[in-house]
Amino acid sequence: MHGDGLAGVPFLLVHGLSSNARLWDGVAGHLVAAGHPAYAVDLRSHGESPGAADGHDTATAADDLAGLGLPPAIVAGQSWGGNVVVQLAARHPERVRALGLVDGGWIDLAAQFPDWETCAAMLRPPDVTGMSAARLRERLRSAHPDWEPWAVEATIFNLAVGPDDSLSRRLPIPQHMRIVRSMWDDPPQRYFGQIDVPVLAIPAGTRTPNLAGLRDVKIRPYPDGDHDLHAQHPASIAADLLSLA
Repeated sequence: MHGDGLAGVPFLLVHGLSSNARLWDGVAGHLVAAGHPAYAVDLRSHGESPGAADGHDTATAADDLAGLGLPPAIVAGQSWGGNVVVQLAARHPERVRALGLVDGGWIDLAAQFPDWETCAAMLRPPDVTGMSAARLRERLRSAHPDWEPWAVEATIFNLAVGPDDSLSRRLPIPQHMRIVRSMWDDPPQRYFGQIDVPVLAIPAGTRTPNLAGLRDVKIRPYPDGDHDLHAQHPASIAADLLSLA
């Protein structure tokens, strides 16, 4: 939670698969500076939320957000989080004033892979056994030289860091793959026709997202951007989202 007591329209910020709320810290700071409260949440079994035995799918994640009891908000989701907030807007329209889709919200895995087996093999996360936080930090700094230190540390927080600096998964691989399977079975495009609020789509790269069916959508592309645009360009992404307020 950022900016408790501010009078502006609230924002709800939703992370992607195997990510965490801290990656929204930069964006949230700019939203608060503009007078808006911002809520960034850890979905179940992510970040500091406790692990759960079940409910690792897009629909349940959307229902979890609806159950938070927050005021109706401008809701932004990144990557899988974009798919989640699309379902939130369709299933719980009273909770959503507008949608910001940050390189997600249109991810249809069945349209990207010839079959589930290929998809599962390609998207299974790597084993982190034996990797240290120091080594991951070095890799992240090399891969993302334009990221600020907070963004690197927030990305490391996707994983748990042990006393010996070893890494382990917060979201175990079986639960991760259940979410991937739900993305395969339940693409967001089937919900586009139920969305009546303004939508801002913010894709990274040069691919044109499939947004057919959305009635009120604007596109703000970042052709040279990272998938984690909220980490790479927090001020610019915040400005984009503020256009929905």
